[in-house]
Amino acid sequence: MPQPVELRVGLQTWAVTVPPEKTLALQRAELPTAPAESPRDLVRGALEAPFGFEPLRRALVPDDRVVIVFDPNLPHPAELLAGVLDHLGTAGITPATVTVITQPETRRDWIEALPPEFAAVTAQTHDPTDRAKLAYLGSTQSERRIYLNRTLVESDFVIVLTGRRFDPVRFYAGAQVAIYPDLADEALRAENAGPYTSADPWPGREESIEVAWMLGMPFLVQAIEDEGDTVREVVAGLLGSEEEGRRRQDARWKAKVPEKATVVIATVSGAADRVTFADLARAAACAARVVEEGGRIVLLSDAPPQLGAGAQMLRTLDGPRTPLRRLEREKPADWAACKQWVFAARTASMFVASGYPDDVVEELFATPLHTPAELQRLMDSAGSVLIIPDAHKSKVTVE
Repeated sequence: MPQPVELRVGLQTWAVTVPPEKTLALQRAELPTAPAESPRDLVRGALEAPFGFEPLRRALVPDDRVVIVFDPNLPHPAELLAGVLDHLGTAGITPATVTVITQPETRRDWIEALPPEFAAVTAQTHDPTDRAKLAYLGSTQSERRIYLNRTLVESDFVIVLTGRRFDPVRFYAGAQVAIYPDLADEALRAENAGPYTSADPWPGREESIEVAWMLGMPFLVQAIEDEGDTVREVVAGLLGSEEEGRRRQDARWKAKVPEKATVVIATVSGAADRVTFADLARAAACAARVVEEGGRIVLLSDAPPQLGAGAQMLRTLDGPRTPLRRLEREKPADWAACKQWVFAARTASMFVASGYPDDVVEELFATPLHTPAELQRLMDSAGSVLIIPDAHKSKVTVE
């Protein structure tokens, strides 16, 4: 008898049914119940008991100039940042001596959402093209001269507040990439643009770790996401805690299936304004790794994220098998996401529910999907069905 299933699509729910004999189940680790704490409290707790370290405040003095390297695309970014600032306050560090550095072209709404007591914090967007805003850090063992964000280099203490995803650009690169190459000059950022895979790993990982140590003793605060826009846990500590963050990410988001499926449904839940084209591409690629060749990938989202230069190039191509010479030559900022999208489109037929107009979906090599009834028809005609909730955060392999 078909079993009812509710799929979280953005902030909506799509109700469908799947016969048990068609269903392939994800095999995940058994996890303890997530704590019912706010993101702010999770950060404060992590900084009071870091992994392999004492409370962070004991490494600080009141006149330290602190830089927080921040990923504002985290869920509840202002709350997470407030948790760090709360802890800095216990060390006597005032908001006026704290600078928060973000990447170019990232969201800025977190600034207005910060509690009023942190209004004196300085917000800075990294500019890799302005040599005056870069400073020489030193030379690596391979004699590469390293130039990083000047405020970062001149600070007394660095905290990296970031999330964890299965990065399509630098496979298992580590949280320290938020420092290098992300806060380096334009040439170094372009050189490390990827994409790389487990079979062809990012060659700059060891250099990234070396640069982080050259900077001093950066402190990592890693947010492990749960479903939608929730934070499951926060891991804090020195560079050695990066491995612990990876372990907890794997425990939550890695899964196996016994075989490939005829139809793979990849959902993307949460607020539409947090979803990027890279998230959609990551979800599609996750599904492509566990779909039968020539099968169907169904990507479910309600978001219409902005398309970058690379995605606009894709729209001009005749199909996914057209050579991507221009994309590979010019390497626009979203080219790694584009490679993942094309990989999925070459592997299986794609059906996409999103906030995009139908003509945009079609130009991205997919068939538009609008209703649960349309999805149900695809599932009814399938030999086997696999559902991957929040596929943009997941990594699924065939056992």
